[in-house]
Amino acid sequence: MKKKIIALGADHGGYLLKEAIKSYFNANDISFIDFGTASESSVDYPAYALAVSKAVVKGECYCGILCCGTGIGVSIAANKVHGIRAAVCTDEFCTEMSRRHNNANVLCLGGRVIDKDKAVLLSKIFLETPFDGGRHQKRLEQIQEIENNEKIL
Repeated sequence: MKKKIIALGADHGGYLLKEAIKSYFNANDISFIDFGTASESSVDYPAYALAVSKAVVKGECYCGILCCGTGIGVSIAANKVHGIRAAVCTDEFCTEMSRRHNNANVLCLGGRVIDKDKAVLLSKIFLETPFDGGRHQKRLEQIQEIENNEKIL
C-alpha cells in the first residue's frame, strides 16, 4: 500500500508550529513534504498556501497542514484553489468535525493562537479522523456545485 504523504507549509508566523509538527512526523514515521518556509524571516503566506494546495489537489499529497500567525490567511488563500477545503482549527472538537462533517483536506493553524503541543495534537486528530460520509456527502456536493459555478449571483 502506498504511504500517505502530508504536505506542510508555513509562513514566518507559523514556522515554529510547522517545525514541531515535522518533529512529531519524523518521530512517528509519517511521510511529508515540507514546502517551506525555512525560518522566522518574514515571507508572504499565499505562496506556501498555494504550493501545499496544489500538491493536495494534484494527488501528490494526501492532505495538507498550513500554519501562519492565525491560520486565517493561509486558509483564505488555500480555499481559493479549486478542490481545497481548508479549515482553521484551534481546538480538538473543531478539528475532528472538520474531517467528519466537512472532509477538510487542509488543516490551518495559527502560531500566535495555539502552542506547539496543541498544533501536534490537532494535526494528529486531523490525520486520524475519517470522513463520516452519509448526509454530509450531499452537503459537500452542494459546496462543489458552488465552486464549479462560474456565475455566482
